[in-house]
Amino acid sequence: MSSTFLTVDEYIDSLSGKAKANATIVRKIIKESAPDAEEGIFYNMPGYKLNGPLVYFASYEKHIGFYPTPSGIETFKRELAIYKSAKGSVQFPLSKPMPLKLISKIVKFRVKENLRLRVSPS
Repeated sequence: MSSTFLTVDEYIDSLSGKAKANATIVRKIIKESAPDAEEGIFYNMPGYKLNGPLVYFASYEKHIGFYPTPSGIETFKRELAIYKSAKGSVQFPLSKPMPLKLISKIVKFRVKENLRLRVSPS
């Protein structure tokens, strides 16, 4: 994937097979879980902002990378323990069903977290 994408539709349209299907589903779950978030391309991957960075995802040959920031990983580390993860990311293998309920829980957590951090106008 060496293209530069301008929209999430363009990004997803560049995919095929399971990668495209799973990216479409992950996008839908994020949008349902964070309906007020701004969708766009950030770091050349789909991303969502709501009072700052919320979550990102990217499709790879064998997995979907999900990037809910370090707090999203830390808060759900037990549920994410079965997946390969790092400080701010987790890999969901394309060979297994996407953990849609878990993705939704993480996104909703991040929405609450970002809204709590909102700075009041002075």
